[in-house]
Amino acid sequence: MTFRTGVRLGIDVGRARIGVARCDPDGLLVSPVVTLTRGKGDIGALARIADADDILEFVVGLPLSLSGARTASTQDARDFATALGDASGRPVRLVDERLSTVAAQRSLHEAGRTTRSSRPVIDQVAATIILQHAIDAERAGGNPPGELIIPTEG
Repeated sequence: MTFRTGVRLGIDVGRARIGVARCDPDGLLVSPVVTLTRGKGDIGALARIADADDILEFVVGLPLSLSGARTASTQDARDFATALGDASGRPVRLVDERLSTVAAQRSLHEAGRTTRSSRPVIDQVAATIILQHAIDAERAGGNPPGELIIPTEG
């Protein structure tokens, strides 16, 4: 299988915030987009971004422990991904996000940002890392990454 073209949105779902990143249609450049507050209206905001960019799919980070076991946040991310797919009518892929936030913090620290000054963008950077990892995995393996969640017909 060859690499699929199309804009994708990378999503880092946290308890308080949602980081969003996007790639260009060829999957060559991944860029941070926005950090949303988690709660009422968040899925609608993501659906509007998806419509504006006519995305191929969402790529949502699935939090797992270092051993690959489920964490307290795993089911929350699954539930969010399912609701996002259903509300937007677009496919969602769940991909392993282990260490994405750690890598984001390290990257921002190396760029001279403190933890406090990084809070507004850390989730966007984590979403960028999640999406880049998914694109790299698809290019290397020839298959779409992660677990596909297909929206239910309403």
